[in-house]
Order: sequence, then structure tokens, then C-alpha cells
Amino acid sequence: MTQLHEVESYVLPGLKVFDKYFEVPLDHNNENGEKIRIFARQVLPLEKSQDVEKLPFIVYLQGGPGFECRLPSNSGWMKAAFDKGYQVLLLDQRGTGLSTAINTTSLEKFSTAEEKAEYLRYFRADSIIKDCEIIRKELLKDRDNQKWSLLGQSFGGFCITTYLSLFPESLEFALITGGVPPLVNNPDSVYQRLYKRVIKRNQQYYQKYPKDVSRVRAIVEYLASHPTKVPNGGDLTVRRFQQLGLFFGFTGGFDTVHQVVLTGASNLETLGKLSYKFLENVQELQSFDTNNIYAILHESIYCQGESHRWAAERVRAEYNQFESNWDAYHNNSEKPVYFTGEMVYSWMFDDYAELRPLKEAAEITANYESWGPLYDENQLRQNTVPVAAVSYYNDMFVDVVLSEQTANTIKGMQQWITNKYHHNGLREDGYEIFNFLYRLKNGDVDI
Repeated sequence: MTQLHEVESYVLPGLKVFDKYFEVPLDHNNENGEKIRIFARQVLPLEKSQDVEKLPFIVYLQGGPGFECRLPSNSGWMKAAFDKGYQVLLLDQRGTGLSTAINTTSLEKFSTAEEKAEYLRYFRADSIIKDCEIIRKELLKDRDNQKWSLLGQSFGGFCITTYLSLFPESLEFALITGGVPPLVNNPDSVYQRLYKRVIKRNQQYYQKYPKDVSRVRAIVEYLASHPTKVPNGGDLTVRRFQQLGLFFGFTGGFDTVHQVVLTGASNLETLGKLSYKFLENVQELQSFDTNNIYAILHESIYCQGESHRWAAERVRAEYNQFESNWDAYHNNSEKPVYFTGEMVYSWMFDDYAELRPLKEAAEITANYESWGPLYDENQLRQNTVPVAAVSYYNDMFVDVVLSEQTANTIKGMQQWITNKYHHNGLREDGYEIFNFLYRLKNGDVDI
């Protein structure tokens, strides 16, 4: 394994930062084949920078799939980790951020959709964890203790469960926030549960903002009769507008959507159309154009030996609450328009400008059946790595019941289930959550 170029180091408030690139195989079963690069940001307190070769690591695995790490700060969960004597490694998982990226531009090098789809198969959790192992061996090669620890948020918790399956001997401990994965072979059962939770969140939204029933209907009626584009050329259809419900899964998400709705309704009342500012805001709130993996590989994170065949789209047909055809509302003035959640649909590759060139590759991916295993349940049942996890009772992204079933499979996992937070609890109260999980994995608290 070769580090690509010199480490760049700099100072952020209270922090010493080292930016590093690593070279890894695209296909870990073909070490002599194509290489890609992985970016990692090593962070520790400025006053401890002389101990960079000594302090143990906590590796942070970001949510997604398809999102890069944010810039570090000496606050939240990171400060809690520093206070306990750790340094942090922020990993831009393959395909994201400053690592070899997956996007419409980077995939232009392939001449066919089949080639794009084949390439994309190397960007799941199993490959991400094998990247981590290469980096671990490089960073810890001169240490007596060559283990490190993990913190995973959302999809990062899925990756940790893969790590526990494949390389448990490399880990001191693991902490998971909002990301204990269901041990399934396809996503159908996941969405059958999550749609019910999204229905409940819609009901709660309209209870908080009852006047938004008419406002949302007005926006939907306008979009149904006036073809509308966002600034980058994507289509703002009714079904795309409904996807703003993804924010219902976050603390403050109701208020975010309400502000969009209030602005849109005001535009229609005063201007007779939707303003550029409104359209730009909607575009910026939706990450599928900028983080293409989030769309094209989203359902594949559940697949082991089976295809997903657009599971969320198929399951949605079972719930008439999410109708996107205005005719279903036109003759019923009391019917609220329900928003959808973190679901991916085939039509997104028509409505989102940056997804359009990936439409055929996405269809091939949706019907691909030969996904390898992500988890080794026998290994998980024999687990000896200390693991603590928080699962959120009202989580709209990762179903708490399925998470509890997995927690009961992983030997020794300590699971904290709470309704105090939503899916973004780590961002909202990271210091407290990290400290509680750290104590929990040590057996210092009884739940």
C-alpha cells in the first residue's frame, strides 16, 4: 500500500490536522488491478500534537451511503473522544469527498451502462472496510498495539457490522449511533416498516402546522399543471417535491419543510409562480444531484444474494397515502398531501439532472442479483469486541425493531433505545451520546 503524496498538516481552532491519501485496489480480490485513492483526515488536540504517533485511533464512519465527512471541530462527539485520550480519523469512504469520487463526471470514462454498473459494485460496505484495513496496517505498522476503534453514524453503523463480521481481531471497540442494520437480504421488509413511520411523521407535521395542508396542496396543484425546473435543469415534479419529507427524520426537520412550504405558498399568492430563490432552496436541500451514490447504491446496502428491484417504489404502491397524482386530491379538499422519506425511486433518474446519465446503470444495478454477503451472522453470534449502540425509537431511517433483532444477534452488544433524539442525534448532542455509549460498552451503566 502506497501513500500517494506528502501529508499536508495545518491547524484549526484547537486542533492539529493531517490530510492523507492512500492507494487501495478498486477490487480487493485483484490487488494488482486498478487502484483508487482514499482520503483520510487525522485529527487530534493541538496541545497533544507531539503524541500523534502514540494516541489510539477512533475511526469515524460517516452516514450515507455516498457522503463525505465534514470539517472537524473541537466540539460534540469529537471533543468527547479527545477528552478520553483518542485521536480521530475521518474517512471519506470510497466514492465520496476527496477520495476517488463517484459522480456523473467521473463515470463518463465508461462507454456503456454495463461498465458503469460493474464499477459501482465495488463501492459497498465490504470494500469500504477492506480499505480501512489497509489504512490501519499502514498507520499502526510501527505500534505494539495495532488495533483501533470505530464510531459509525447511520450507514457507518452498517459498515461497522461488516467490520465485526470480517475483521473483528482489528478492533478494540465499536460505537454505533442510529445505524444498527437489519440483517436482511433485500430491502422490502425495511420499507414496509419505514413507510408506516413516515405516515406517522406526516400526521405529526400537519398537527404542528395545520395550515400547511392547504399550502402544500396549492404548491402541488401548481407543480401538477406547470412544468417547473430547478436551476440546474432538473424537474421539480410533485413526486420530487414530496421527497422533502426526508427532513421529517431530523430534529428541526418539520420547521425546515414548513419554511419551504410557507415560502412557496407565499410565492404563488403574490407572484403567481415559484421564485428562483424557492427553486434554488429546494435544489440545495436535496442531495441526490451532488452525492450520486446516495441514489444509485442506496437500496443495494441491504442486498445479499438478491436484487432490490426498486423496493421502495414497489412497497409504496401498498400505501395510497403517498399519492403523487393531483387528481387524487382535486376532488377532496380535505386530503393532505403526504411527503415521503428516505426512499429512492427509479423516476429520480428522470427528475434529477445529475442522475439522468446514470439511469441505465441504475436499472442494471437494481436488477443485479449476485451481491456478495455483507455480514457473517455466525461470526456476529461469537463476537468478542465490545460494542455499544444507540437506536432511536422514532427513527425514520433505520427501523428500531429490526435494529433490536440485530443487536440480539451480535454477542455482547449493548443497545440503548431512546426517544430523546431523532436520526441526527449524534450531530445534535454528540458529546453526551458518545460519553454514554463509551460508558455503556465498559459496563459502567445499566440499561
